[in-house]
Amino acid sequence: MDVRTVDRYLDLLAKCYVIYPLGAFSRNLRNEIKKGIKIYFYDLGIRNAVIGNFSPLGSRTDSGHMWENYLIMERVKRNVNRPFAPHPFFWRTSAPENHEIDYLEEENGKLSAWEINLNEATKAKIPKTFLGAYPEAATSIVTPGNYDSFLL
Repeated sequence: MDVRTVDRYLDLLAKCYVIYPLGAFSRNLRNEIKKGIKIYFYDLGIRNAVIGNFSPLGSRTDSGHMWENYLIMERVKRNVNRPFAPHPFFWRTSAPENHEIDYLEEENGKLSAWEINLNEATKAKIPKTFLGAYPEAATSIVTPGNYDSFLL
């Protein structure tokens, strides 16, 4: 399929509020992803229909992706109702080491970053590459135990 066709389909799905494209954040670190998007679904039921998986959450291999999708979309919905909504992004580096921050917001020149982790037993970390490039950024790990502070 032609890239322009895919872009038109994605644009149409975004305009119909089926998907939400989240853009990449970059301030010119050499190996940062400058262009690109991560796609989230407004409705996880549509996501499950697209991939054909309606299994219970406990038996799914993509439960972490569903958790991330849910939290980011709820945060986006929260921000829509604010008078001066922050600008949302994700952050990722390319080779030699791939690092990622799931969600960032830039508001009044201040940067906040969140790493989203469903499994509290595994230790999620903010990548040192990010901390070195953006030492002024406020960072946090979002888990099922503290997600309410991310959404409020």
